[in-house]
Amino acid sequence: MFEVEQQAVEAKIRSFFAENDIPQVELKWTAIPFSGEWGISTSFFAAAAAEAKAGKSRGVPVPLRAQEIAEAAQKSLEGLPGFSRGEAVKGYLNLYFSTAQVTQRVVESVLAAGSRFGAGNPRQERVMVEFSQPNTHHSFHIGHYRNTILGESLARIVQFAGFETIRASYPGDLGLGVITVLWAYEKFYKGQEPQEIHARGQWLLKIYAEATNLLTAKENETPAEKAQREAYDAERREMYRKWDAGDPYIRQLWQETREWSLEELRDILRMMDVQIDEWFFESEVDEPSKRIVEELIARGIAEDERPAGPVIVKIDEKLGLTKEKYRTAVILRSDGTTLYLTKDLALAREKFEKFQVDRSVYVVDNRQSLHFMQAFKILELWGFKQAEKCHHLAYGFVSLPEGAMSARRGRVALFKEVYDEAIARVLAVIAEKNPNMPQEERLGVAQKIGMGALAYSFLSVDNNKDMVFDVNDALSFDGRTGPYLQNAVVRANSILRKAEAEGAAGEAFTGFGDDLTPHEIALIEQMSRFPAAVQQAAEEYRPLLLASYAYELGNAFHSFYHAVPVLQAENPSLKAARLQLVRAARVVLTNALWLLGVAAPETM
Repeated sequence: MFEVEQQAVEAKIRSFFAENDIPQVELKWTAIPFSGEWGISTSFFAAAAAEAKAGKSRGVPVPLRAQEIAEAAQKSLEGLPGFSRGEAVKGYLNLYFSTAQVTQRVVESVLAAGSRFGAGNPRQERVMVEFSQPNTHHSFHIGHYRNTILGESLARIVQFAGFETIRASYPGDLGLGVITVLWAYEKFYKGQEPQEIHARGQWLLKIYAEATNLLTAKENETPAEKAQREAYDAERREMYRKWDAGDPYIRQLWQETREWSLEELRDILRMMDVQIDEWFFESEVDEPSKRIVEELIARGIAEDERPAGPVIVKIDEKLGLTKEKYRTAVILRSDGTTLYLTKDLALAREKFEKFQVDRSVYVVDNRQSLHFMQAFKILELWGFKQAEKCHHLAYGFVSLPEGAMSARRGRVALFKEVYDEAIARVLAVIAEKNPNMPQEERLGVAQKIGMGALAYSFLSVDNNKDMVFDVNDALSFDGRTGPYLQNAVVRANSILRKAEAEGAAGEAFTGFGDDLTPHEIALIEQMSRFPAAVQQAAEEYRPLLLASYAYELGNAFHSFYHAVPVLQAENPSLKAARLQLVRAARVVLTNALWLLGVAAPETM
């Protein structure tokens, strides 16, 4: 933010070096850790060491000579505009900016950029974020929501940071689990399906749980029950065989029921304001992946042990590793059927070749860590340079207070049910605390607050950790929550509306003084950190960093709101300055929340 001033300082120091026959070494600048004022620092150890190497040090130790240069450089900069003071400390030159100048620069930058404040310059890399990929023939539950909000937030962050970003989804639409639902539907429920989108998705989950129960061996099972179970399993596997053979009726039934799941998924994505750019399906990469196996065999990367064994890749051996790390990966079973790894290789090639992806991020739970380590190394052996920029964004399990979720047992927290409860609770709070809100506005506000509460409750937990989802905690309006941050924006809106009503919004802004309160300074510091926070979260693929930043910013604004009078300021110029600060804070808060998938309501 102070590049011009830094360049002016550097030019003066280089002239000072030339005049005093000091070697022209590179000056490396760092920001001074904020402690009530802002500044930049550089050291002169490299210059002192270069002098010593050239035999010009006159026997003065490097640390002492570095301090001498720092003191002389400071004197040469006296009177340079833009700085409040300078100091030479232990070979370092520290330069501090005036509080008024920093505040002016930050506020002007925020208001000029608006919704683009914090956005990075265009990067010459294309990123694909793959997320929101539940298996079909199930219903979207709260574990799927963790995947989706994590992926969408990351996609927004990397896009905002300057990367061209493609959102992709890869739903699992084949396998024995899918066929289990298909078999049970055909046998017991054909023609009975509900018509409402979400009821139908939830109904498929109910069928899956019931079918799994029928097909699972029980304790003290009678011979008749065993025979019935085995007959059902034989029917299910015959249906799978027919699907694999391309039976027209089974394929049509599969397509029809698959679409029910996808309709529910698309509607939930719409509710979350998520737009998937590219849809891949497991069924579409099954056959291409088999051809890839043959290519890997031909190139000596894979070893074919059929018919006695599978096709394997001895990854550690191929990489020349003496200790086991990536192990041996099976990429084709002995019967010629593919595995998840096989299909992920085919999908990766399509990403790299068709979409020219430079970075590929896979948002998948942490059980698949070894799987992706193996996939990325096989891609490297295969010759894809993008392999080194493939990243597995792992996340932990979501469980309920009563224990782990289980689709087979039908014990899951369905997203739509949680969402509906969130809206109902927020509407009740609005009716109690803001009864004057027009009825036509209440539902829209409740949706923003309810979704914001859910999004922040998941993103504020380290993605690497398991979490217990408790709806009461998620929908709390106190503490480190989405509604607390949304309320910061609402308070800013309220101040600005009142200023408009009082005619104060048009008062002339003449700038900031150096005598800002500690709360104003803390708010400015948090606002100035936003661009760096965006870049760090994008480079590390960590939405948690933005969630933590948003809380710190929101907390700074709430503290400012309670401690610093704006509309009751001592004089018109101070009021105008503080209104500018509120406008800027609202912009940064809104931008930060948007990156987390949290809408900023006008009122609440």
